[in-house]
Amino acid sequence: MPRTSPRSAGVASGGIERFLNVLESEPGIDPHSVMLLRGGSVVAEGWWAPYTPERVHLLYSLSKTFTSTAAGFAVAEGLFDLDDRLIDHFPEFADEITGPRSRAMRIRDALAMATGHHVDMIQTAVHTDPAEPVRGLLLHEPESDPGTWFTYNQLGTYSVAAILQKRAGCTLTEYLRPRLFDPLGIGPVGWQQYPDGRNIGFSGLHATTEAIAKLGLLHLRDGVWEGRQLLPAGWAEQVRERRVDSSREPNPDWAQGYGYQVWMARHGYRGDGAYGQFCVILPEQDVVLAATMATADMQQVLDAAWEHLLPALTDGPLDDAAAAVADDALGQRLAGLALAGSAGDPVPADWAGTYSGDGLTVAVTASGDQVTATIDDGTVEFTVPVGSGTRWEVVDPSTDDHTAHPPVAASGGLVGAGNWGMVAGQRVDADPTLRIDVLFLESPHRLVVEVSRSGRRAGVTAAWGTEPLRLTEEAFLSQGAPRPLG
Repeated sequence: MPRTSPRSAGVASGGIERFLNVLESEPGIDPHSVMLLRGGSVVAEGWWAPYTPERVHLLYSLSKTFTSTAAGFAVAEGLFDLDDRLIDHFPEFADEITGPRSRAMRIRDALAMATGHHVDMIQTAVHTDPAEPVRGLLLHEPESDPGTWFTYNQLGTYSVAAILQKRAGCTLTEYLRPRLFDPLGIGPVGWQQYPDGRNIGFSGLHATTEAIAKLGLLHLRDGVWEGRQLLPAGWAEQVRERRVDSSREPNPDWAQGYGYQVWMARHGYRGDGAYGQFCVILPEQDVVLAATMATADMQQVLDAAWEHLLPALTDGPLDDAAAAVADDALGQRLAGLALAGSAGDPVPADWAGTYSGDGLTVAVTASGDQVTATIDDGTVEFTVPVGSGTRWEVVDPSTDDHTAHPPVAASGGLVGAGNWGMVAGQRVDADPTLRIDVLFLESPHRLVVEVSRSGRRAGVTAAWGTEPLRLTEEAFLSQGAPRPLG
């Protein structure tokens, strides 16, 4: 994609700076990447080290917008019609599905999160039929007529993805490679499968931030890419049409209605994924905002975008000297973005040993200023040098086939040194704790591991900054891209 300065695109750099201030100052936000496009050009982009531009990132439910894009190709190619009933594509168990609402459920209802169920059916469906979750879904009659009730239902998207892959005879990744990924210049991606051979559609896609930005720009341009009608004509318009009321949602930018796997918002519309994976599309302002991060408060991020980015958009270029100076300052800031490491004191050699707890075994070696930790959950094991102070050490087993473990970065040190308490009237110095922060670099997840040698917390305790969302019980430490990428 072309690049241009913010001022040339009519964007005041100060607004971008203030948006970055929110991402970096709020304790509940762990920013990983951001790209801002206007007029088809990238005007600002940055990655917080150790995250990098070429690294794929778990998009969670932002995967759904890629699935609805695939559905547009499938409809145009005659693989299915939006008014097809789900059951019509699974005749092998059609006789078991007797509920009239289950039998009436259409592909367009599933795309609009309007299957009629009042709760997300993902766990229920997989429990009912682990081999074929679509059957598990249809065996549970919706409480309302399909098309009339909004519930964020993962199995709706899953069902559409399953039908597409059944009709196409290949995975979603394989289907989208010649139709979307290659034309947009999107490199290798990974997509979680369940069962084996079927991309789940509703989540699990791992792609770069630039891939998110390109998808957003394609939809912003009504499916046209480099002068070619790449998406079927009219499909982008159908995707962003408000299909169902979502006003029961508690957050304002989730209560504006839902299209085909996109949320209507107070400004524009978007695809998004858990913990802050965003593709925000603003047709009136000719803007796309792509971002990845780890946060439990996604509304806070959108609030910051509306407060700081929207006012920064002007009707024409900014050609004054102050704008040029501001652009230079923003460029320097974006080039130096980095996540703070787990600052702590140096780890002495006597901390070497093996510790256990919370389902993990941690073997620590310490020599000079070099500390290494081997972390094992019984299924996945990796050894990583622990960056001291604010430094991150990265271990990447491979760029395309993570057969050993997912890429990680670690930083840590001793915390709590110098603390003391009174026991039986005597001062007792507290043993410090070894803290190791582990970033899973292809996901929004940070694992905080603490090793204590004394007291009630002796051993290992571990906690996720953002809890991984799992379709099934996967290994504790398996938070990386599906293997291999393709």
